[in-house]
Amino acid sequence: MELQDSIRTVKGVGEQSEKLFAKLGVHTVEDLLRLYPRTYDVYEPLEYVSQAREGKTMAVEVSLAAKPRVSYVRNLKILTCVMRDSSGQLPVTWFNMPYLMRSLKMGQRYILRGKITVKNGCLQMQQPKILDRQEYANLLHQMQPVYPLTAKLTNHMVTKTVKQALAEADLNGDFLPLEIRKKYGLVPHKTAVRDIHFPKNEEIFRQARNRLVFEEFFLFTLALQQMKQGRRRKVSRYMVQPGAKVEGLLTFLPYSLTQGQQGAWQEITGDLQSGYVMNRLIQGDVGSGKTIVAILALLTVAEAGHQGAIMVPTEVLAGQHYETFCQLLEPLGVRVGLLTGSMKASEKRQMQEQMRNHDVDLIVGTHALIQEKVEYADLALVVTDEQHRFGVKQREGFYEKGREPHMLVMSATPIPRTLAIILYGDLDVSRMEGMPQGRLPIQNCVVGTNYRKQAYRFMEKEVGAGHQVYVICPMVEESEELEAENVVDYTEMLRAQLPPSVRITYLHGRMKPTEKNEIMEQFAAHEMDILVSTTVIEVGINVPNATVMMVENAERFGLAQLHQLRGRVGRGQAQSYCIFMMGNEAPECRERLKILEQSNDGFRVAEEDLKLRGPGDLFGIRQSGALDFKLADIYQDAILLQQANEAAASLQKPEVLELCSKYRGLQEQLERYTGEILVS
Repeated sequence: MELQDSIRTVKGVGEQSEKLFAKLGVHTVEDLLRLYPRTYDVYEPLEYVSQAREGKTMAVEVSLAAKPRVSYVRNLKILTCVMRDSSGQLPVTWFNMPYLMRSLKMGQRYILRGKITVKNGCLQMQQPKILDRQEYANLLHQMQPVYPLTAKLTNHMVTKTVKQALAEADLNGDFLPLEIRKKYGLVPHKTAVRDIHFPKNEEIFRQARNRLVFEEFFLFTLALQQMKQGRRRKVSRYMVQPGAKVEGLLTFLPYSLTQGQQGAWQEITGDLQSGYVMNRLIQGDVGSGKTIVAILALLTVAEAGHQGAIMVPTEVLAGQHYETFCQLLEPLGVRVGLLTGSMKASEKRQMQEQMRNHDVDLIVGTHALIQEKVEYADLALVVTDEQHRFGVKQREGFYEKGREPHMLVMSATPIPRTLAIILYGDLDVSRMEGMPQGRLPIQNCVVGTNYRKQAYRFMEKEVGAGHQVYVICPMVEESEELEAENVVDYTEMLRAQLPPSVRITYLHGRMKPTEKNEIMEQFAAHEMDILVSTTVIEVGINVPNATVMMVENAERFGLAQLHQLRGRVGRGQAQSYCIFMMGNEAPECRERLKILEQSNDGFRVAEEDLKLRGPGDLFGIRQSGALDFKLADIYQDAILLQQANEAAASLQKPEVLELCSKYRGLQEQLERYTGEILVS
């Protein structure tokens, strides 16, 4: 079986399951083998009932303390009973499993494994599995893979299909040279793929993950280095400098630029006048004022008679930017246009014609700006906002829309300096520090679930004062495989807790784009008071009136992501607050979240997190959704990133050519990161 074969070639995969896998982006055998477990379920030794704690998954050997009973709530059949061992008693609940009434008998002992929850102030075990002693002995200490799922696709189905693919797929061949594998202590590719899915123990898992993470970083840094080698510093046809309109805008602004903004602006103007093509990253914290610096750069090229464009990740943000640009630049005679995917076909055609004929100077938009049909008359500067959301490939697609235009990319992802040098190796980096005048520091607190009622009262008070609130949950729907607050049910629960006058809605990534845009627009227009959402709002909406951010199960998120989420509040003049609520109050979770409680500086958060984690915490949460890595995380895998970069730099172009000719697919993998033909 070849890796590029359809998943239908795997024994047991029919038309129906093929469609289910497609929802997870799995179409080929390779896609399936790259569907790595999101975590592992490790069966620990039996414990006593007295050791139960909220949020803990545990196994106990117990017997019935009283006969079970079945009750009915709407469509649910709920079976409840009380179990006991020598240390105490524990209520147990099963949903829609009334047949257990016949198998649960007084006097018999059972091994139950499930999660401990709290109901009406009492600990209980929900929906446990029932196992016999031999079954449990066979599973003890084993790492059972837990995969990403979609409706009707069970963990058992994915596990079975992956096992079948591993048995049949051709995984021979390893594009990493033997000397590199030896130098960095890496297992062969075939071993790593097998062991990442079904590791026999933690050490084997660690070796498999290290190899696959190294591989991802190696391919990425090799692609960047090849791209840089093929790209000499280019002479620019657009030598421009700030004119009277730029000076006028700086005078018109109701505030002075911060020291960080002034420094970045000086570096940009130096690039624009240098005679060479600018290729610069502004790395600025959430809310540090990167947008106004981009506006000044775009105004500079427009005043010189050229065109500029800025691409942002969401339509709502594009609309907000468009309004800001019009407000600031139209009085200066600059023609501003908007192009997004949801515009009517006639509106798109009209805007594209204006761009082609230079009837518009600056264009704000989403991915629609780099569609094949789109042409520019004289594109001198391209700006991408939230660079990690687009990646190198789309950035290059944007660049190719002009005749070697200047390029400015902006990112609020707090990346430590040592890692930024590698990840943004093809860019000059400006680091923008400090906050605009008048911004009050966000007040942060890390709390347990017992604080929830107080948090709701506080949210109600802020809404009563005319402000708005975000609540972030880690998942969309209830699942047997995932335990976390979920957006849909959480919204209903919150509506029951707060007065009917508080307008609450929800948002998640599985909604249609038009539906998501509509909800974000409603929230931005203050037609809603509380938005319950997944991390889909991490970027792409600016609501200065929002003053409270509450994150449920905060320990499930990476610190960089939590810092990005926190940046949704604190954008207006009012005092803002961020509540990090822990579902798991383990000391190590609290210590990690304390970093956010003590600092609003994203760069400090990133550096401290790097120190706290070290290279060994491989079961930790992914910190960065950046750059489309499957397993690799630039924070917890910083040492592997540096090693992979060193290994990639040691290869000369003839060696890369030889590897590409020897291993089918390597060329395609390199180009996946850049969108360029790298070697030929």
